[in-house]
This record gives sequence, C-alpha cells and structure tokens, in this order.
Amino acid sequence: MIKVNQIQLEKNLTNVNYPLSKYDLIKYAEEKGIDEKILRALKQLPAKEYATLDDISHSLDTSE
Repeated sequence: MIKVNQIQLEKNLTNVNYPLSKYDLIKYAEEKGIDEKILRALKQLPAKEYATLDDISHSLDTSE
C-alpha cells in the first residue's frame, strides 16, 4: 500500500459528498486532478462504500 500523508488526503478530499463507492471516489479524484500519489493510493482501496474521510484513512496507510 502506498503511504499517504493524512493532511494531504484531507486537503484533496475536502469537498467529497459521502457516502460514496471506491469507483465514485476515484472518479471524483480524476475529475478534480488531485495529487497523483493520492490517486494511486485511492486506486488500491478495497471496493466498498466509504461513509467518511476516516473510513478512507483507515483503509490507507496514512502518516502524520
């Protein structure tokens, strides 16, 4: 899993409307042109619905 900075993740996903699926999350990221490292990490997420940013963070290896 790609290591992602928690602050970067929050900055890139501030306007996401939850809940959303992995597919919708990746689509949002591509449309908004978010950081490539974040996008690569999102593509490695399990295919499920995410209700909050914390759900995404817990599925990723985030660092402070």
